[in-house]
Amino acid sequence: MKVFKNLYDYRELLKSSIKKDIGGKYKNSVLGVLWSFLYPLLQIAVYAIVFPLIMKSNMEHYTVFVCTGLIPWNFFSTAISRSSFTMIENGNIIKKVYFPREILPISVVTSEAVNFVISTIIILCFVLGSGMGFSAEVLFYPIVLLVQYVLLIGISFFVSSITVYFRDLQHFIGIALQLLFYATPIVYAANLIPESYQWILKLNPMTYIIDGFRAIFYYQQQPNFVELGLTLLLGIVLCVLGYLLFSKLQKKFAEEL
Repeated sequence: MKVFKNLYDYRELLKSSIKKDIGGKYKNSVLGVLWSFLYPLLQIAVYAIVFPLIMKSNMEHYTVFVCTGLIPWNFFSTAISRSSFTMIENGNIIKKVYFPREILPISVVTSEAVNFVISTIIILCFVLGSGMGFSAEVLFYPIVLLVQYVLLIGISFFVSSITVYFRDLQHFIGIALQLLFYATPIVYAANLIPESYQWILKLNPMTYIIDGFRAIFYYQQQPNFVELGLTLLLGIVLCVLGYLLFSKLQKKFAEEL
């Protein structure tokens, strides 16, 4: 319960840190917050044009299919990449001022969650533009988002603390995310993968999260609550284990930084 007490006691610091992350992400950029829309739109355009030519797929509303996978993936990959660097990035503050160190990875994930919610406007626009319309299942959006958020908080505790002692982890994370991208049904349907390789998708928690978003926006049906429940359970376990590791390693953060 210590982590919740720390977050409550330092809630103003957490709020200001989240605001700083959101406002500073595109600081000194000409287009500013518009990059939250332009970057995923450019990615979607590339995959929507190139991938059907490679796969020779005639999937209906493929652009909607892609954006319902790509935008949640961007949230996942960006949050992990930034979390792995947050302690090093804030090294000077950590060495000078005391505050609960867990605020840093939590604020990174939370700010990226806010950016993801903003980017969801892109999904909504594509769904409307394609003529698909919305169904009542879109109300399950906060549930899928919560599952992904909890999972990312757990992972962020691990990567943010370990990177302080093992800086090369940042580079390994970049490679791992590239490999994981292709092991996640983002630009292709899961049923296109041969049965002998389906186990790879089933071991990937992002498969279930993207399936959840895709269910409510693309297939317009209820997400698989069993899969989401198991993913949430995994996220909670990672949060507990990650925080225990974080608490142990943070004692020497100032020395290492």
